[in-house]
Amino acid sequence: MTSPVEIRQVSGKSDLDSFIRLPWTIYRHDPAWSPPLILERREHLNPDKNPYFQHAEAALWLAYRDGACVGRISAQICRLHLEAHDNTSGQFGFIEAIDDAEVFSALFEAAADWLRQRGMRRMLGPFNFSINDEMGLLIDGFDEPPRILMSHARPYYQDRIEALGLTKAKDVYAYDYMLRSEFPPAAKAVMARAAKQGKIEIRPMNKADFKNEIALVVDIFNDAWSENWGFVPMTDAEVQVMADNLKLLVTGGFGQIASVDGEPAAMLVSLPDVNHTIRDLNGRLLPFGWAKIIWRLKIRKPTQGRIPLMGVRKKFQHGVLGAGLALRLIEAIDAYHGPRGAKRAELSWVLEDNGPMNALAKLVGAKPYKTYRIYERQL
Repeated sequence: MTSPVEIRQVSGKSDLDSFIRLPWTIYRHDPAWSPPLILERREHLNPDKNPYFQHAEAALWLAYRDGACVGRISAQICRLHLEAHDNTSGQFGFIEAIDDAEVFSALFEAAADWLRQRGMRRMLGPFNFSINDEMGLLIDGFDEPPRILMSHARPYYQDRIEALGLTKAKDVYAYDYMLRSEFPPAAKAVMARAAKQGKIEIRPMNKADFKNEIALVVDIFNDAWSENWGFVPMTDAEVQVMADNLKLLVTGGFGQIASVDGEPAAMLVSLPDVNHTIRDLNGRLLPFGWAKIIWRLKIRKPTQGRIPLMGVRKKFQHGVLGAGLALRLIEAIDAYHGPRGAKRAELSWVLEDNGPMNALAKLVGAKPYKTYRIYERQL
């Protein structure tokens, strides 16, 4: 006879360690999984360290069976999300569990009950914690490791979650892009037409003024994405944390800013694929983890990366100018990374119904290779 599933809300360091370390059990035979840095995960889940908690509340649960930890989930309510979308939608996230229907059911009921008690009428996810963090459940593309700040999953997660009545709210795509020295003729034609709309200039981010440069990037991002599905603006505190984290990983050329007639109009930020860099560290930085990471990023240049941020201010988005700005930024990133040994980049994520961005990705030869699904359920 199968023992019942016990659900415990995370309380204290021991529970939090179990929450963080559960993926090592779930993915121990999955060659595509990349172990996260334990220290980074601990800070991300810490209300005193993560500025997300300045505008949100969250709870975490663990599932146990026969004394073994077999699952985890979070539930969270973001006030910025409620303000931006005028609804009563809470979120779930960090879902990991063994292939057991009862475990999945018990975890989702714990999260749903917590959200109901706080007046929420719909549950969306997964978000770890925010749409600006890892988001979506991987439903296609399990063979390749996730890139930096992208999630992984077991193939059975989709069936277990959908069996509980959660349905698709939105799919997003990750594109695999091979860096190139010359764009296709159709892309070059768009860029030439855009050049007639104004004086376009592209420059790398100024690393000496990194804090203000990141603030400019986020200002463009918040404007460019403000009408996108599920958008939540980044706060000043989140911008500061982003600047502190990225400064260790990138040089100025990893970010490019476009202006039109002297006005900052668009931006693109690329990141080295740190997941590939840290896979053999097994989540640990001590005793030599930081040294290995810095050496690998500075000396043994990464051959692949990810473009997580790209945006064109709304006033410039329409017509050929918006497409031309985006293409010029991608061209600048190719010109920077190509001579430094980079071969591939992931363009992610792109909403399934974002026609212009999907068309742009295909125009430069990128191919969709992973699909992530955001689920919803009425409460």
